[in-house]
Amino acid sequence: MTRRYWLFKTEPSEFGIADLAAQPDGKTRWDGIRNYQARNNLRDLTTPGDGVLIYHSSCREPGVAGIAEICSAPYPDPAQFDPDSPYFDSKSTPDQPRWYSVDIRHRDTLKRVIPPATLKALPDLTEMVLFRQARLSVQPVSEDEWRTIVGLAGAA
Repeated sequence: MTRRYWLFKTEPSEFGIADLAAQPDGKTRWDGIRNYQARNNLRDLTTPGDGVLIYHSSCREPGVAGIAEICSAPYPDPAQFDPDSPYFDSKSTPDQPRWYSVDIRHRDTLKRVIPPATLKALPDLTEMVLFRQARLSVQPVSEDEWRTIVGLAGAA
């Protein structure tokens, strides 16, 4: 099975790379995805071992903030069934769930956030989904894009 690479967007005021690092074993459920294209990427294409760039958005300093790894197969997001959750979906049932989650594990927090202007300036990154579908919260990253960003970050 081929390892894939992803960029997961998050608002650090809700849950950022520091929050992920602070979880027991650096592991948490990545939930709350409520966009069908992002859901399809997560549900249909992610596998354990895939690499994830954690991208802070809607904040003072947006950009790639850390690296994680997918550590579970996709599974129905339990929040969709909880009427007290902001992610509740009354049209979703356990027999026919609409929304999915994966578990991810923290791998590295970057010494500095890599801002979008830095990413856009690199010729190897001009075709990134990030610059074509900026609002997509779960998006694929090519292996070359992954290597360029991880190299830029000085992370392994």
